[in-house]
Amino acid sequence: MNGSEFTKTAVKTSVVTILVNAALAIFKLLAGIFGASIALISDAVHSASDVFSTVIVLIGIKISAKKADKKHPFGHERFECVAAIILAVVLVATGAGIGYSGINNIVSGDYQIAEIPKNIALAAAIVSIVVKEAMFWYTIIAAKKINSSALKADAWHHRSDALSSVGSLIGVVGAMCGVPVLDSVACIVICAMILMAAFKIFIDAIKKMTDEACDEKTETAIREFIEGCDGVKCVDDLMTRMFGNRIYVIAEIACSGDLPLYDAHEIAESVHRGIEENFPLVKHITVHVNPFNPEPEPETETNENGGT
Repeated sequence: MNGSEFTKTAVKTSVVTILVNAALAIFKLLAGIFGASIALISDAVHSASDVFSTVIVLIGIKISAKKADKKHPFGHERFECVAAIILAVVLVATGAGIGYSGINNIVSGDYQIAEIPKNIALAAAIVSIVVKEAMFWYTIIAAKKINSSALKADAWHHRSDALSSVGSLIGVVGAMCGVPVLDSVACIVICAMILMAAFKIFIDAIKKMTDEACDEKTETAIREFIEGCDGVKCVDDLMTRMFGNRIYVIAEIACSGDLPLYDAHEIAESVHRGIEENFPLVKHITVHVNPFNPEPEPETETNENGGT
C-alpha cells in the first residue's frame, strides 16, 4: 500500500470516528443529566476525550506518512508511535479523573442522596455499547488494512469505551434496583478498564520505538524466501527490526565463492527486490553477500590396518 492510500484510509476512518464520538458524547451527557446517572455522565466525558484522542492519532498518522527527508532519512513512521504514547497518557488522565469521581462519591456518601436514574439513562447506556463496539470493528479493520499502530490503539480505545459503557449499564440498573452505590462503583470499574487499555497501548508503542524484532512467523517466512532464491546457498544471518509499523531487514547470504562480483551483486539485488515485492510491510532490506564456506566433513579415525 502506498503512502496516499495509507493516508486516505486513515483520515477517512479518523473523521468518521470524530463525528460519531462527538455525537455520542453529547447524547450520553444529556441522557446522564436528564436520566440522573453519574456513571453515564462519566462515560460521556470519556467519549468526549475520544474526540481529542482521535485528533492526536490523525496528526500522528499524517506526519508518519510523510516521505523521508534530510533530517529523517529513514522516514517518519515512528511519529505514529509518538501519537499512540500521547493517546495512552490522555487515557490515563481521563481514567484517573473518572475513578476519583467514583471514589469521592462513595467516601463522601453522596451516592445515598443521588437521584434514581431514569429509563433514558438505561437506553443511552445500551446505545453506547452497540455504537462503540461497532466503531471498534470499523476502526480495527481499517487499522489492519493499512497496518497502523496508532489506528489500532484508537480501535482498542473504542473497545474500552464499549466495556466502560457496560459498567455504566450495570451502575444504572443497580441504582434503579435500589442499590445506588453501584452507579459510583461503575465509575471505578470504568477507570480500571481505561487504565488497562492505556497500559497496553503504551507498551505496544514502546516496543515499536525500541527496534524490537518483527514476529517470528514473518521472520521465518523471510528466511525461507531468501533460501529459495536462485544462487543463494544459505542464509548466514538475518536480523529484523520494527520501525513504527514497517520492518527493516538486514540479511547476510552465502553464494558460490567463485562467482564474479557482478553475478554476486545481481543475486543480492534479486533477493532485495523479491523481499520488498512479497513482504509489503518491509520498507527496506540490506543484503550482504558472503562466499559460501561449507563445513568440512569430520575426519574419520583409522586403525593400524587402515580400517575405520
